[in-house]
Amino acid sequence: MSESLVVSIAKNAKRASRSLMNLSSVRKAEALKRMAGSLRENSGILKGENEKDLAQARKNNLPPAMIDRLTLDDRTIEAMARALEEIADLPDPVGKISDMTRRPNGLMVGKMKIPIGVVAVIYESRPNVTADAAGLCLKSGNAVVLRGGSEAIHSNRAVAGVLRQSLKDIGIDPDVIGLIPVTDRQAIFEMLTLEQYIDLVIPRGGEGLIRTVAENSRIPVLKHYKGVCHIFVDKDADLEKAYRICLNAKAQRPGVCNAMETLLVDEAIAEKFLPEMIGIFRQHGVEIRGCEKTRKIVSDVVPATENDWYEEFLDLILAVKVTAGMPEAIDHIEQYGSDHTEAIITENYTRAMEFLKGVDSSTVIVNASTRFSDGGEFGLGAEVGISTSKIHAYGPMGIEDLTIGKFICFGDGQIRT
Repeated sequence: MSESLVVSIAKNAKRASRSLMNLSSVRKAEALKRMAGSLRENSGILKGENEKDLAQARKNNLPPAMIDRLTLDDRTIEAMARALEEIADLPDPVGKISDMTRRPNGLMVGKMKIPIGVVAVIYESRPNVTADAAGLCLKSGNAVVLRGGSEAIHSNRAVAGVLRQSLKDIGIDPDVIGLIPVTDRQAIFEMLTLEQYIDLVIPRGGEGLIRTVAENSRIPVLKHYKGVCHIFVDKDADLEKAYRICLNAKAQRPGVCNAMETLLVDEAIAEKFLPEMIGIFRQHGVEIRGCEKTRKIVSDVVPATENDWYEEFLDLILAVKVTAGMPEAIDHIEQYGSDHTEAIITENYTRAMEFLKGVDSSTVIVNASTRFSDGGEFGLGAEVGISTSKIHAYGPMGIEDLTIGKFICFGDGQIRT
């Protein structure tokens, strides 16, 4: 049952994607704004369906971080609608021509931005991804096939239903947004074989899900396995600034992939910085797991294990390490990081630039929280995912990353000899 249903949805998305190729920017913007309005108009229905998922989540004792991601309330529905409106107002990348050059034989050669085609998004918990992914794919001229987690099945059906109906109302094929409406995990494996219909897979969720997708897909996968994000507090940091940034990065929303998981501190300021910083963390319920140098400064810290440096806690737990300056901090990030997001707090411009150049992660930040590593915060309108694969896209992915460049060529009768 699920196999034939999955094939049908993917096949319909492929057919519908052809209709998007020539859809004007004006029509796409109209559709996105209509989708935003429909979410607001149907907020009661969305919250009612979401409550079914929340009730089951509580019954199943899902962790608070997952329940937080799962919740649809007035605030999150409004944020979904605003994101669609922001996407509508972004420049349309489709059809953009660049890099035109004249060859010695007179040919003009360049590139034109085109949609990828059909994008499959596999995700857990977050029903807002249903709207974000649909909006970004529509703006970039792609059809999308969505497969959310079983824990959000009612929410995802409701959101997708509202979006599809809003497209149908204005004469756009609703099959450009496809949702796999079953919870059978076999549906994922079936979808990952459909290379004749689906052009790209973007998994969003826990490391286990993403590795399963990457290992079983016949289709190219853009992915990030986890977010082991670091902040390095340099010897020339403004400590008051560092207290605020580090607290926000860890405690503002610990269950997301751009939350700080390891704090690195220059030994030159560690004795001054750490007692106050750890005290602030503890006031906000954060458990500290520290290296030996950290424990010599604050004696009642839990000893950090080797595994803690690799860990994406997604909780109010933080690993802390004192380093012999920036080189050791960068070495630590290289060994234990996940290429997601790193930050430095410093008032020294030279060292800030050294950190930017020396750290190879997909997002590197100076004097701000790692929590800003997000498509919406970066002006992308929203994000369809985060890529730590150094192919095609790196970091939060917006509409530009959902297009590719095809070569175009203008001639005047040239033939090859």
